[in-house]
Amino acid sequence: MAARGKKLLKVRRRAMFKHSKWGIRRDDQVQIMAGDEQGKIGRILRVLPARERVVVEGANKVFKHVRRSQQNPQGGRIESEAPIHIANVLVLCGKCGRGVRTRVRLEEKRKIRVCVKCGTDID
Repeated sequence: MAARGKKLLKVRRRAMFKHSKWGIRRDDQVQIMAGDEQGKIGRILRVLPARERVVVEGANKVFKHVRRSQQNPQGGRIESEAPIHIANVLVLCGKCGRGVRTRVRLEEKRKIRVCVKCGTDID
């Protein structure tokens, strides 16, 4: 059990420092660059920094089969979005119209995300 605790601590510590470098936030428009959903564009619903994953609206749909219950009297299949690894998505640039890497520019003590290709502000 002790080894498992150390491993979880390492994952949490690694995610704590790595999260800021990704430059992806909730409600960003992103393009999926790899996997079955490659090329799709969607909005980020949640960022999971400890697992280095994001949930993108309308992408990576999975079905959960549920039994009949008082909360769900009919039962059946519930469709929801599953997380995608953060390295497989890129922020969408309004001018370029596709997923691009970003840089951070300091402007009057504020950090502004900038498109690497064309230099326009993303924020």
